[in-house]
Amino acid sequence: KIEGNVVFTWLDAFHPDKAKVAAMKVHYQQGGLGDRVCKNELETCLQELIAPIRERRATFIADKGMLMELLKKGSERAHEVTQKTLQEVKRGLGLPTLFQV
Repeated sequence: KIEGNVVFTWLDAFHPDKAKVAAMKVHYQQGGLGDRVCKNELETCLQELIAPIRERRATFIADKGMLMELLKKGSERAHEVTQKTLQEVKRGLGLPTLFQV
């Protein structure tokens, strides 16, 4: 059964070759394609999808200095945004500036 089959749901969502997925569905419904083949296709698809993310992660892991700098900049930016939001909330609530953080 195709409907409700999680493997085909994921293949529909992530597989770049929609025609291949459609052909797999027909073959599966006819009983000529097993679950293992479908799962292997999904695994290959997902591995290819996340390969660039893994490569980028490896780059960051290899250069600890760059990683720490990125984390520091991200933390500083997050602090700026939260402070701005906090000030807007205080103004909106009419709180005095005495409570500034």
